[in-house]
Amino acid sequence: MEIQFLENKSILLTGATGFLAKVVIEKIIRVQPIVKKLYLLLRAEDSSSALHRFNTEVMEKELFKVVREKYGAKLNSFMEEKVCVCCPAISLVIAATTDFDERYDIALGVNTIGAANEFFEKMQKIEDAPSRIYCICVQRE
Repeated sequence: MEIQFLENKSILLTGATGFLAKVVIEKIIRVQPIVKKLYLLLRAEDSSSALHRFNTEVMEKELFKVVREKYGAKLNSFMEEKVCVCCPAISLVIAATTDFDERYDIALGVNTIGAANEFFEKMQKIEDAPSRIYCICVQRE
């Protein structure tokens, strides 16, 4: 089952070593190999440190066992082609609640509205800020 709307799309994912990011990365790599490029931002001193951190804190986890089995020896070449691990010179940290027992209205406010407000305040101070930022929220019934 491929995630059709991600086909041939470039995706930027921040906090690539975080819990939710690992799940999203694994899912994309496993079910949507036709993604154009997956840009992963994480904190590190330089590019080589970022790549090392990604490999040890993300790719070596048990979560990626199925991905490693699926691609086998081709995993490294697939990752080189489809994944770009980046450590930005400027990092804006936007925190969210990870309390999974939080009331829905509070969690929604903290994780979306609060984070968005802080993000947009900081982005106004950057000359080359992106003109469009999308957030996809899916509610299943």
